[in-house]
Amino acid sequence: MKTGKKVVILLEAVLAVLVLAAVVLMLQGKNGQDMVKVSVIIQNSDDTQWAAFKYGLKMAAEDQGIEVYIANTGETLTVEEEKSLIEWEISNGADAVIVRPVPEEGAEEMLKKFEKRIPVMLVGSTASKDRSLSALPVTESDNYAMGTALAEELLKDYNNSVEGKTIGIVSETGELESVMNREKGFRDRLLNTGIQILWSVTNRSGEPKENLPADQPEVNFVAALDNNSLTAAGEEAAANNLHGAIVYGIGHSTEAVYYLDTGNVKCLVVPDEFNIGYQSLTEISESLRRYFHKVQDKAVSHTVLRRETLFTKENQEIIFTMSQ
Repeated sequence: MKTGKKVVILLEAVLAVLVLAAVVLMLQGKNGQDMVKVSVIIQNSDDTQWAAFKYGLKMAAEDQGIEVYIANTGETLTVEEEKSLIEWEISNGADAVIVRPVPEEGAEEMLKKFEKRIPVMLVGSTASKDRSLSALPVTESDNYAMGTALAEELLKDYNNSVEGKTIGIVSETGELESVMNREKGFRDRLLNTGIQILWSVTNRSGEPKENLPADQPEVNFVAALDNNSLTAAGEEAAANNLHGAIVYGIGHSTEAVYYLDTGNVKCLVVPDEFNIGYQSLTEISESLRRYFHKVQDKAVSHTVLRRETLFTKENQEIIFTMSQ
C-alpha cells in the first residue's frame, strides 16, 4: 500500500474517533451538570383528569433523573398553538417533548417535523386518524379493546339479551384516533345483538355544550367514550336528566369514580394513565441516553371498575394515582 493511502486511511480513522468522542462528551454533558429536560404538552393541563398521568411522569422523572416541565395550557388547543408551544419549549431548553395531539388536520405533519429535531412521544392517541399510517411513536392503552370491553360489560349485565334496547354514544371529539377506535370496538361488539344505536354525538372541550345526552332522543343506555364525556353524562344522570338511561363509560379521574360510586355510572373502563405517564417518559429517557435508540410505541393496560369492586386492593391503588 502506498504511503499516501495509508495517511488518508489513518486520517479517516482519527476523524471517526474524534466524532465518536464528541458524541460521547455531548451525552456525558447532558448527564452531568445539565439535567435532561422533557416538556409535556397536554390540553387543559390543570384538569384533574391528568392527575394519574402526571403522577406517572413524576415517578419516572425521579427514577430517571430527568427534569419534567408540564406546559400551562387552556381548555382548547389548535395545531398552530401546539406548534408554537413546542417551539417555545425547545427554545427554552427542552431536549424532548411528550405531546397529546390535538384533533385537527395537519397535526401529524407538524409533529413529524419536530421529530427530526428532537425525540417526540405522543400520549393517549396517534395524531393520524388511521393508526397504521402514523409515523410517530405513541404510548396508549388499546383503544379498540377498551371499546370492546365496554360493550362486553353492558352485554354481561343483561345476559346478552338486549334485543330492542336503544343506546346513544357521546364523546368529546370524533377526530382523534383513540376515540374513533373506541367507538369502532364498541360498535363491532354490539353487532348482531339486536340493540339499536340511535345517536352518536360529540362535544369538544371548551366549546358550548350543544349535544348533551339529555338533549337527544330517549335511550336505554348512554355510552361515554372519554373522561370529560363520562363525567358530563354522570352529572346529567345525577340530575335525573337522562330519563332513566344507564351510563357506561371510559374515564380516568376521581370525578368519574365518584359517579360510579354514587350509582350514576354503571361501569367504568379505566386506561392506565399512570403508566402512560411513566412509560412515555422512561422511553424518551432511553432515547436521550442512548444515541442510536429510536423511540418506540408503548402499550399499557386498562381496568374495568364497578361499584362493588371499588375497594379491592388493586383498584384502590388505581384510584390512589388519580388523587395525586
